[in-house]
Amino acid sequence: MLQPADFYHLLAKHNIRFFTGVPDSLLKDFCAYVTDHTAQQNNIIAANEGNAVAIAAGRYLALQEISLVYMQNSGLGNIVNPVTSLIDPLVYCIPVLFLVGWRGQPGIKDEPQHAKQGQVTLAQLEVLGIKYAILPDSLAEAQTVMQEALTYMQTHLASFALVVPKGTFAPYSLQNNQQTPYPLTREEALQCLVSQLAATDIVVATTGKTSRELYEYRTALGQSHECDFLTVGSMGHASQIALGIALAKPHCNVYCFDGDGALLMHLGGMAIIGSQMPPNYKHIVFNNGAHDSVGGQPTVGHLIDIPAIAKACGYQTVLQAHSKDEICTQAQVLKESPGPALLEIKIKKGARKDLGRPQTTPVQNKEAFMQFLAKL
Repeated sequence: MLQPADFYHLLAKHNIRFFTGVPDSLLKDFCAYVTDHTAQQNNIIAANEGNAVAIAAGRYLALQEISLVYMQNSGLGNIVNPVTSLIDPLVYCIPVLFLVGWRGQPGIKDEPQHAKQGQVTLAQLEVLGIKYAILPDSLAEAQTVMQEALTYMQTHLASFALVVPKGTFAPYSLQNNQQTPYPLTREEALQCLVSQLAATDIVVATTGKTSRELYEYRTALGQSHECDFLTVGSMGHASQIALGIALAKPHCNVYCFDGDGALLMHLGGMAIIGSQMPPNYKHIVFNNGAHDSVGGQPTVGHLIDIPAIAKACGYQTVLQAHSKDEICTQAQVLKESPGPALLEIKIKKGARKDLGRPQTTPVQNKEAFMQFLAKL
């Protein structure tokens, strides 16, 4: 395995000292090391991967320094526009070093939302004209690949991607682990909220552990999963899925269970929700200030005023809670208030080690959910 510290110092040797991107579970050990050993202004956890490419481009324009942009391979979709219309050699010739976690790599067991992306990752890089190499898990081989990457980027003023298979990096635990004063975990907060829902309420849950915790709690209660759409992929888009449903089913309450990282990734969606003013739309943001599903790297969720943003976007009701009693009280207010309505629940980060995964396939979830909606 490649030690995160060794790879970090290898990058520094080649004058790559600025990092930006969106965390990934395959890169969490390296990203944790970067967080612990890099000044905050030199490690920007971006709202989405496309933003990270633009930040890296700005750095290059200012200092002529190549930056490293880290991401899960799902983020390749978010970088298509800035890669093809900003940094490409046919446009501005701005080199970027990409570090891409290869989720869903063919032949490696993974979750269903990564299957297609894993199959097309290398082909996507080829279509985008990004030269790539698989990052070796030994330092000596990594040094050779890094030299190839740097030579290519400097010679052609073009980008290069290091594709990272599962298990490449050795374990490293985040030391700079900021604690929050909020008493509840996301799972505890979610359980409080679900207990306030009616049997006919529709739920769209964001990707990651939110959907997994919702599935497990419904199972523990002996309840059906048919009223829940578990958005296992497409980070940041659950709120717009919920909007489409809310507009199509105006007589039903539609709850979007969102996370702060997902909300920030496509924050403009809130403006569209506000402009449409669906009175049945209930937006729940579980805000732990972290990318909890991919290593706990921080977001700016606890540094911004999400209710104020919602209000400015046209939400009719904005609420906050951080204790069980507050969640129960505010859930009732939310239910009776005009929408779109938002409830931000501030929580601490972390999840159970034994948290399971849905036992149904995405297609089975979709079909049961559509049958449920058809009856409403």
